[in-house]
Amino acid sequence: MLLKRLLISLVLIGLVQLVYADQSINISSPNNTIQLGLLHRTNGDLVYQVLYKGKTTITPSGLGMKLKSPELSLVKFDLIGIDSSIADETWQPVWGEVSSIRNNYKQLVVKLSDRSGSGIQLQIIFRVFDEGIGFRYSFPQQANLNHFIIADELTQFGVSGDHKAFWIPGDFDTNEYPYYTTNLSSVDATGGGAAQEIHAKTYFDKNAVQTPLMMKSVDGIYINIHEAGLINYPAMNLVLDKSSFTFNTHLVPDAVGNKAYLQTPSVTPWRTIIVSDKAAEVLASKMILNLNEPSKVANAPSWVKPQKYVGVWWEMHVGKSSWDYSGGQVGSQQATRVPHGANTANVKRYIDFAAKNGFSSVLVEGWNTGWEDWFGQWKEDVFDFVTPYPDFDVKELQQYAAARGVKIIMHHETSGSVTNYERWMDTAYRFMKQFGYDAVKTGYVGRIIPRGEHHDGQWMVKHYERVAQKTASYNIMVNMHESVRLTGLHRTYPNWLASEAARGNEFNAWSVGNPPDHETILPFTRLMGGPMDYTPGIFKIKMNYYNPGKTEQVHTTLAKQLALYVTMYSPLQMAADLPENYEAKMDAFQFIKDVAADWDDTKILDAEPGDYIITARKAKGSSNWFVGAITDELARNFSTSLSFLDPGKKYIAAIYRDADNAHWKDNPEAYIIEKFLVDSKTNLKLKLAPGGGTAVSLMPATVEEAKHFKKYK
Repeated sequence: MLLKRLLISLVLIGLVQLVYADQSINISSPNNTIQLGLLHRTNGDLVYQVLYKGKTTITPSGLGMKLKSPELSLVKFDLIGIDSSIADETWQPVWGEVSSIRNNYKQLVVKLSDRSGSGIQLQIIFRVFDEGIGFRYSFPQQANLNHFIIADELTQFGVSGDHKAFWIPGDFDTNEYPYYTTNLSSVDATGGGAAQEIHAKTYFDKNAVQTPLMMKSVDGIYINIHEAGLINYPAMNLVLDKSSFTFNTHLVPDAVGNKAYLQTPSVTPWRTIIVSDKAAEVLASKMILNLNEPSKVANAPSWVKPQKYVGVWWEMHVGKSSWDYSGGQVGSQQATRVPHGANTANVKRYIDFAAKNGFSSVLVEGWNTGWEDWFGQWKEDVFDFVTPYPDFDVKELQQYAAARGVKIIMHHETSGSVTNYERWMDTAYRFMKQFGYDAVKTGYVGRIIPRGEHHDGQWMVKHYERVAQKTASYNIMVNMHESVRLTGLHRTYPNWLASEAARGNEFNAWSVGNPPDHETILPFTRLMGGPMDYTPGIFKIKMNYYNPGKTEQVHTTLAKQLALYVTMYSPLQMAADLPENYEAKMDAFQFIKDVAADWDDTKILDAEPGDYIITARKAKGSSNWFVGAITDELARNFSTSLSFLDPGKKYIAAIYRDADNAHWKDNPEAYIIEKFLVDSKTNLKLKLAPGGGTAVSLMPATVEEAKHFKKYK
């Protein structure tokens, strides 16, 4: 890392002296696109503002903390010092969208002392990147402050107008809401209280929204607000003051109403603001990752493996089988009994399918006892994570899978009883290693135990980190569902491959589902913090295929389901549909077999939140490229340059597109596959049906192969 002193613009007199005059501090990003301005007012207030290309993006906004113990508001300060530096380094992630990441920023450490006379000192650390800023509070070790309790964080984010926003209701327990697209003045989160299909929710304010929050100003500036490095602290919601378009931070409380328990020295998570006049640049940002600590997992590259998997899962959601042995627990909530899905013969069927088609793993849900009485009772002792149902032979299946080069992914649903899971973790992970499991999917459906705690509070945030640490100590990869939204911690814990933490594909099987624009919003919101296990690849779109009385469906075309493997980034990608549904359309399934799960390069070719996304990715250690294009409910046409391909090389383009009469509702499974010869000078014409998409594989052609394909025109 290159680290050196940085000259900043200071308009003040006697920095180390107590000077009662407005003092301004200004610092620009390395390329001068972003300007951060700090104003220390004569009354002791400290406010910040952010400019993008000279335009005010974040208006003067307050900073500070309210403590409960000691009872004190840290909002009036004396400025006692400033440190500044610049950093420029390049690092290689264990896995990711690109093979290397540049971390280039200017840093400002503002040292403050409480003006009320308590003697308490506080620092605010700002890092200014070319794509935005991050800042955090730091409480140094000091005689006047040791243990303390946060009552509220007083950070504000003022915006310059009534921006278009992509948001979900503020909530302490869930992020599984469909997204709203409105102007800020029309934000009304009361719908959060009426979302009946969500199992645990704590809606708290009609003007509250969650992060990541995506906005677009009238003059075309995109603003994304989130956080990075959420450790030992509650998640942040934002409450909008519509009179000033100012967001006030609202931290998730614990069971007694406090926000965080800290001891000096300590730091808060980073507050992040990403700004650009190009939506594609927001998606391409690696600022949140850069604000996280480097990997703490020993030898991670040797055992942490991005992968594609299949699983005994979707058949439960569509009502074909059940999680529990008695056959009553099905996702569709139908009254009739169905077979238990996690039986030895059925799991072998998935193992065979995975082995035949090159998939690494098979997820099996409902294998363990306890599913008959697992949900809705706030019950503590639910699962033991080691006792299988009588029809699930752990040893036989382990041997069967190993003989075929396939791993089984363990499933640990906690039903929100986290105290129970904490007691069982070591035993469960030893059990996994005994039988050859090296990956686990955890779940936190329902209300949390300890009772009164929330999914996104400090206690649970610490639990998620403990799971990442504990699984790492056993060389186990983890995929967390119903967890807090991600904040870039997969850099620090690369065995934390993915989370759900948003409204996933399963909602389409048994609820009103996710509207066609859902997947065009998620990369700008939830995925800003890290990968999502979205479970794409559904080929039987309408649920009446399984039950004539059902009206639910996935709000998509089949071609869009293929494109999601590229546009929805995750190192853990599920082919979520049933083997028999893929076997009926093996030509389309070929794309899922071919597409990578780890990448050397990524290009966001075009994007507009809520409308469309076009992404190209280069497979890890390969010359193969893949393109995904998706749209909302509107049909769209694009001309997409392939200039990212190696010049002078010929590629075979396999294009999986919507048929001319395809439509997400009326004709969702209509698709066409075409193959052409292309090169870096080719412009692909993409025609996307309403709710549709296009997926393209681009593989270098040999001289002989090139003779058999027409050149694309």
